[in-house]
Amino acid sequence: MTPKEFFEFAKEHNATQVDLKFTDLLGTWQHCTYPIDTLDESVFEDGLGFDGSSIRGWQGIEASDMLAVPDPTTAKIDPFFAEPTVSVIADIVDPITRENYSKDPRNICKKAIAYMKQTGIADTCYVGPEPEFFIFDDIRYQTTQNSAMYQIDSVEGAWNTARPEEPNLGHKPGYKGGYFPVAPIDSYHDLRSEMVRVMREIGIEVEAHHHEVGTAGQGEIDMKFQELLVMSDQFMWYKYIIKNVAKAAGKTVTFMPKPIFEDNGSGMHTHMSLWKGGQPLFAGEGYAGLSELALNAIGGLLHHGRSLLAFAAPTANSYHRLVPGFEAPVTLAMSQRNRSAACRIPMYSPSPKAKRVEFRCPDPSANGYLAWSAMLMAMLDGIQNKLDPGEPLDRDIYDMTPEELAQTNVAPKSLGEALDALEADHEYLLKGDVFTEDVISTWLDWKRTQELDQLRLRPHPYEFDLYYNC
Repeated sequence: MTPKEFFEFAKEHNATQVDLKFTDLLGTWQHCTYPIDTLDESVFEDGLGFDGSSIRGWQGIEASDMLAVPDPTTAKIDPFFAEPTVSVIADIVDPITRENYSKDPRNICKKAIAYMKQTGIADTCYVGPEPEFFIFDDIRYQTTQNSAMYQIDSVEGAWNTARPEEPNLGHKPGYKGGYFPVAPIDSYHDLRSEMVRVMREIGIEVEAHHHEVGTAGQGEIDMKFQELLVMSDQFMWYKYIIKNVAKAAGKTVTFMPKPIFEDNGSGMHTHMSLWKGGQPLFAGEGYAGLSELALNAIGGLLHHGRSLLAFAAPTANSYHRLVPGFEAPVTLAMSQRNRSAACRIPMYSPSPKAKRVEFRCPDPSANGYLAWSAMLMAMLDGIQNKLDPGEPLDRDIYDMTPEELAQTNVAPKSLGEALDALEADHEYLLKGDVFTEDVISTWLDWKRTQELDQLRLRPHPYEFDLYYNC
């Protein structure tokens, strides 16, 4: 869509406003809205100014002026505003140098794609994520100097089988019992279908939706795989649509990886493959029908897996999900079909076009632009350096002895470990100036000071159970 076509599109839909959206470093959409009659085609060159010092992890106040330059190809009619509004995603530009901003996640994603093409290895990276989420009826949380609490409630919560509901009909998924039941146990089919309807309305291709393992309304909606930048943009729409459709129904959605104690957390298993000239590069005669290039790409994911998780499982809460011996894969090994390995090779189809790797450690708290770009960079590094993925682990990892597990490479046990791994291992991300040193240092500083330090300063409620009478 050209700038001229953008305004024609807006007129066709009687839009009176333009909503400009961009993604901050941590992965949250920001926006500002403009009457459409105040804009013309020059905005796609000149951009619109905003205060970069008010965006998390971006500019200092002494250099706060930034420009958001809308990308007309991303125009869509926003499905939630009462006033007809064209929504458009922007790229961030320095107003003085006119260079693309190094900390703009969308710019990092674009640079990763450009670097992939520059290497000559591939010209397309396809991404197919499986983000999970919880639908709750009520969420309350508070932290003060003398108190800390959270309380979750859901009509589907297994803890509510005895709640007076006048009447309580009892159809509630048990703990770890929510995978694929029909209604009435799955009470959110219609709500997920409405989420899917809105996604399809704005052009997102959806493959399936279903209830997930967890009690209390865990769900999953799977988008059809797309090229890296397209999927990164779509993931922002995905979260936006799911949260707003839920809100309209009087529900609340969280993509927090582990909100429920003693039940499954929410992951984002991510399928990736490389193509060149319209042909898939991952099919071959090797293990699980993979090419040598694919095996080396997996080698890159496994070799850099601990540092990758600083972007792909980027919250302290992520590591309540990534716990050895529980539901999430923490063993950095590959396997066909085996869901307890970090890298699984799905075996559903013999078609070369379906050959891909599924990296199972990420979760939906991640910024897709950064997490998937980092995974691409790890795969490219693996291919360039012919990194060996090691022997496949085709047995049930959860049945391995402590001595056997000690011989395997495992994911970090905490966000702090993941950040230390990123600090020690990020040269592969700097190739092609994709991730820059200022991006890495800003990410490390923010996560350590704004998240880990803040958690360390506060007593945990369970500590009172353990230690109050010590």
